[in-house]
Amino acid sequence: MDNNDNALRQTVERIRTAAADATPLCIRGGGTKDFYGEAPQGELLDMRALAGITSYEPSELVVTVRAGTPLAELEAALAEKGQCLPFEPPCFASGGTVGGMVAAGLSGPARASVGSVRDYVLGATLVNGRGELLSFGGQVMKNVAGYDVSRVLAGSLGTLGVIAEVSLKVLPVPPAEATLEFACSQADALRLLNEWGGRPLPLNASCWFEYAGAGALYLRLRGAVAAVEAACEHLGGERKDNTRAAADWQSLRDQQLPWFAIGEGPDALWRVSVPQTAPVLSIDGAAPLIEWHGGQRWYKAPPSQAARIREIARAAGGHATLFRLPGSGMYEGVPRFDALSAPVERIQRALMREFDPHGIFNRGRLLSAN
Repeated sequence: MDNNDNALRQTVERIRTAAADATPLCIRGGGTKDFYGEAPQGELLDMRALAGITSYEPSELVVTVRAGTPLAELEAALAEKGQCLPFEPPCFASGGTVGGMVAAGLSGPARASVGSVRDYVLGATLVNGRGELLSFGGQVMKNVAGYDVSRVLAGSLGTLGVIAEVSLKVLPVPPAEATLEFACSQADALRLLNEWGGRPLPLNASCWFEYAGAGALYLRLRGAVAAVEAACEHLGGERKDNTRAAADWQSLRDQQLPWFAIGEGPDALWRVSVPQTAPVLSIDGAAPLIEWHGGQRWYKAPPSQAARIREIARAAGGHATLFRLPGSGMYEGVPRFDALSAPVERIQRALMREFDPHGIFNRGRLLSAN
């Protein structure tokens, strides 16, 4: 029995024991996303011992990897073969794992153009709340048995079970890339993004924010060399150095840009998800940082403004998440996520009861424990 088999066996035994006495477990990889969602509760179940790439077929564009594998290790292995995770999962700090990537379901700057984490999950092996090892999906897109079950793990924050292994679709790194900068207001940036979105352009990512009172839109193009060069000539703007731009896009992905800094003051970081065609939103405070061609907008505002921010988001056809709290407190009574509609909440709770009948996994992290 190798180390991973032993780690999986110990995990299963730990879960069965916890289920027998209803002991809550806090599933964790590198702990880099502990800030996301409601506060973690329960005894620590560390998944980092269950690590390693079990299968990688570059020609098939599929990789199968254990949940505790460092995300950086997986990305390095893919890069050696000229491939990548196109959805650019954020690494808010070093040590993040593949299991945490799937459980959090967060995507980076390219999400609006290439899809989200769940679009690349082909299959998964899961330990449920009864200590049973279950497999869903497969290693090819044609294998549809259980496909939706494996995908629903993305964004579940560990409330459905312990991800032991996951199979992911990967893609080749695009042959060409360019970043253009345009000086413009927020309203003009949204107008341009909507206009460009209706054209056959190799759009990959976008970002608008204000610096020293001036607004700037950054547009990343990726694709065939001819398509990228033609788009640069057609769109204009100031072309940025690729090496410097790549570092800036990575900082955006990992929220390491100075714009994202929050300290001990009252402001928290809010994520507002709306249709790309939504207009400028009148949320008090500094101008937002806008990604995903207008679909994801970041604001800084106190948690006490939750009702107002969420009402504005709903009026625009979206929702708001209290993404990251300031260092000055946890703000009891302010939910991190918008309330689900009654039908969706019933479905979510039914899934949680089916996969975790004793309610031991990441209790209260996604929904209240009621």
